[in-house]
Parts: sequence; C-alpha cells; structure tokens
Amino acid sequence: MGERPFRGIVNLRGPAEDEAFGAAAQTALGVALPVAPNTTASDAQATVLWLAPDEWWVVTPGDGPAMADKLRRALEGVRSAVTDVSESRTCIEVRGPRARDLLVKGCPLDLHPRVFGKGECAQSHLAKTMITLHMTTGDDHEDGPAFDLYVLNSFADYLWLWLEDAAREYGLKVTGE
Repeated sequence: MGERPFRGIVNLRGPAEDEAFGAAAQTALGVALPVAPNTTASDAQATVLWLAPDEWWVVTPGDGPAMADKLRRALEGVRSAVTDVSESRTCIEVRGPRARDLLVKGCPLDLHPRVFGKGECAQSHLAKTMITLHMTTGDDHEDGPAFDLYVLNSFADYLWLWLEDAAREYGLKVTGE
C-alpha cells in the first residue's frame, strides 16, 4: 500500500454522442474517451476513467491545470465542461495477491476477477468513504492485482488508517511511490 500523490485529475463533462466533442477530446488526450460504463483508456500522458454517460476523469501523472487548459483549448466552441479537481483528492494504491481480499472487507462492489478486471473503474465507497476505484494491473501481474483508490483529501487519513488496520492480517507493507 502506498500513496500516489500529486496526480492531476480533470473532470470532463460533455455529450458522448457528439462527434465534435469526442474528436476534440481525443485530439487533446491522444486516446478516445471510453464510452462503455466503468472502463478506462490510457496512453503515456493520461488515463481516462468513465464515470457516467457524460462524465470522465482525466488522470495525469502531474500537472492537472495544464491538462485542463489543454482540454479547454481543444474543446473551445464545443458543448463541454472542464474542471481541474486535482487538489481535492489523493490516490492510495493497494496491490498484491491479497488486495481484493482487503478491499472486499469494506467495499460493496463485486470485485471477483470475473466481474472486475484490469482497466475497469467504479465509483463506490470503502469503509463508509466515497472512492473512485481503478484496477491498474490484473491478477496475472507478478505482484498481483493493483488498485488505485481516489479519495477526498479530507477523508484520506481516515481511509489510510482503516486500510492499515484491515490489512494487518495480510502482512501489510507500506511503500513510497
């Protein structure tokens, strides 16, 4: 388990069925917006998480304001909304062969490998804390599956402490990024 701080997170809203919106977003991002529920798309500069039929998060390894500006320029004149929400959340990575076991202790989602796999995402809660969950590596990875948990900063300390306690039986190791 480790924190993955300083992620750029940009909330993007727009009509998925609008070809101009999709093309402009793809030009800015380098990948097409995922339109299937709870899926993601990524390249070297960003990972795009589907949150709703007209809403996505664009997650970058760094500069959220720069990504927001890039999207605003690309989407100028196209019905859309771009909001940098980077400062409101942090990311906790949970990985390893028992990662699923840990998460199911406090999350109502069915996280069985047949149901929730690599590249999928969902909004839910964990230990009564709202999260956005993204599975970044699958069960076939040498270190086991990995999940990014995006949580509001005001709840991050509580969630971290809950995860530490819940993971004790699995031999928790805290890592730096």
